[in-house]
Amino acid sequence: MRTVNVSSLKNNPGEVLRFAREDMVLVMSCDKPDVLMVGVNQIDTLDIPGVRAALATALFNEGALSLACSARSAQMVLADFIAHVSRLGIPVISQTVVEVQQDMDTLDQWLTS
Repeated sequence: MRTVNVSSLKNNPGEVLRFAREDMVLVMSCDKPDVLMVGVNQIDTLDIPGVRAALATALFNEGALSLACSARSAQMVLADFIAHVSRLGIPVISQTVVEVQQDMDTLDQWLTS
């Protein structure tokens, strides 16, 4: 296990993340243990049933990953991932009313041309 302090994490986060991929990293704050960082591949977290889908769903819901990237991360076919998030009440498309109306206007123009 490696130990770093908060200032090390702040000054060189890339190095601390590299450490966490190889071994557990304990972040100390004011000489007290504060955070334990563990790389997800280090403890085979993603191989636990349901973890990949849960992580991908959370990242999609927060807007951190696109729909396609989330499906890939969950190791699901896009249509299955869409069904999965829909069952959870997470909208697949998030558009304002104005954006939807603009899309409908564009579709109408395309259909009449």
